[in-house]
Amino acid sequence: MTPMLKKLLAWLRRPAHAGYTLLAGGVAGIIFWGGFNTAMEYTNTLEFCVSCHEMEQLVYQEYQQSVHYKNPSGVRAICSDCHVPKDWTHKLIRKIKASNEIYHKLVGTVSTPEKFEARRLEMAERVWKEMTENNSRECRNCHAYGTMHFAKQGQRAGEKMEEAMKKDTPCIECHKGIAHKKPFVERDD
Repeated sequence: MTPMLKKLLAWLRRPAHAGYTLLAGGVAGIIFWGGFNTAMEYTNTLEFCVSCHEMEQLVYQEYQQSVHYKNPSGVRAICSDCHVPKDWTHKLIRKIKASNEIYHKLVGTVSTPEKFEARRLEMAERVWKEMTENNSRECRNCHAYGTMHFAKQGQRAGEKMEEAMKKDTPCIECHKGIAHKKPFVERDD
């Protein structure tokens, strides 16, 4: 152990200096946590989501044509509203999973419209599977069966929504392609 490190450890062991150490650790923890949380929230902004050309040129263009972007109520859902859970634990898990998306960004997996279209179904199926498994948790942050006024919906829509409510059907089972172009699926007819 170096003499300088020995001096530092001896200084920290003094009871009078322990308070300074705890205070400095507390302040450092608050600064780290604030910075970490700020970064987490920044990555939930629309500006961040469309900052890469793949998203801006492809997905963002589709989203701008959807009811989630522009609608009679004027309420807009952004990328993170649908793709990032609100509660902290699930949000952190989703952010860790996003590291895979960063990898694919770096290697250019979907860097052209052709590459994106070639993987659209695979990416959509992954999102649909997750939304089915979590019972469309993110959709339900805004859309709750219990607050729907079925009589004010179109007759068929109201009937289908009431049926879905009784079965607790995940939203994504009926609403694939609501914010993004639905992938083309070849059929063996």
